[in-house]
Amino acid sequence: MYSQLKTHKHAIRELRLAAPISAAATVQPAQALTAADTQEVLSFLRIRPVHTIVMTSLILDNGIESELNRGTFFGYRNTKGELEGVALIGHSTLVEARSDEALASLAAAARKPSVPIHMIMSGGDTAERFYDLMTDGRSEPRLKCEEALFEASFPYLVRECTWKLENATMADLLSVAEAQAEVAFIECGVDPMARDREGFLKRVARRIEQNRVFVVRDGDKMVFKADIISETEDAAYLEGIYVPPDYRGRGVAAECLSRLTLQLLDRVDNICLLSNVDFGYAHKSFEKAGYRRTDQCVTLFV
Repeated sequence: MYSQLKTHKHAIRELRLAAPISAAATVQPAQALTAADTQEVLSFLRIRPVHTIVMTSLILDNGIESELNRGTFFGYRNTKGELEGVALIGHSTLVEARSDEALASLAAAARKPSVPIHMIMSGGDTAERFYDLMTDGRSEPRLKCEEALFEASFPYLVRECTWKLENATMADLLSVAEAQAEVAFIECGVDPMARDREGFLKRVARRIEQNRVFVVRDGDKMVFKADIISETEDAAYLEGIYVPPDYRGRGVAAECLSRLTLQLLDRVDNICLLSNVDFGYAHKSFEKAGYRRTDQCVTLFV
């Protein structure tokens, strides 16, 4: 996997250096993808398994055509009929474009999304180029977040952990949701519990039912939380790592994250997570837990 990732990081650097294509340039229109495209799309995404893990996991969990994806999958094909780009366009817009033409075509498809776009995310400067093409450079995103990509895999330095890590239950729903909402507010300035309480609680409940939320308790108090947002046969993507203020600075995050990572590496080869580049205090915990900073992504909040 790592040889693949290294190869495709060179491809990313080449894409960053490519001259921007005009939004007005003539390119083949991107087409909505269907269930018949599933295997082809999964093969395309698996070339960069860590960078495309969220799209892959959504397809595996829900299928390409599902309201649970909160958007529509589009694909761009070159003149030979080969996929050069795939994007989920909707609430969370995710882009994997391997040519300028693919990026422009997918951006054009995003001008009239079936679901209002809340955020756009991709590696390098792709999200920014996508947004400029989508809006013809006529507007600015509400917020730009640069995020460091951290990864862990064997060989792995395991920290001793005295805490008991468990799967969250439905009894934890409210405390897990409130912690997740706090993390989201810090990241993007939007409280999902205030914006769409019912929908947000449903999404958190589904992850709990899938055994993708992990907690540590000190008595009745939740002192650590982490969610698997996406999982494939290659990797797992963690999000919402949370420790309450009165337990911070005591090594709780590093210990519990290390234990969770060791547990997950029994079933996948790679664990990854993203963190705002300004959150240096969190990065120290990730590094103590055995993670390495490997790349950088950009998330735009529209």
